[in-house]
Amino acid sequence: MLAGLLFDGADKHLTAEDLHGEALRAGRPVALATVYNSLHQFTEAGLLRKVIVDPGRLYFDTNTDDHHHIYHEDSGRLEDVGTDAVEVGALPPPPKGTRISRVDVTIRVSPAGGGA
Repeated sequence: MLAGLLFDGADKHLTAEDLHGEALRAGRPVALATVYNSLHQFTEAGLLRKVIVDPGRLYFDTNTDDHHHIYHEDSGRLEDVGTDAVEVGALPPPPKGTRISRVDVTIRVSPAGGGA
């Protein structure tokens, strides 16, 4: 049931709470812990990507292709940005025994005129 809500053909950025709410609105009561466990299992299987926008805010992204994000601080909305729209400069060398597997860029935006 959760997979049906997640993978309906449209790319989505959802928190566990968002998906939990969708399930409840669909008349499918499910424990929030079950939603979290399912999202983590889908991620481990490579069906979702985690997007951490701050320590208390974790999104799950159904688009697993390489891409970046714009995070709207006022609404909490995430939107995709293609890798061709972002130019990443020089990166530090990875620690010994590791390799860079991916670079994720999250561009944080707020309403114009909203201060610093």
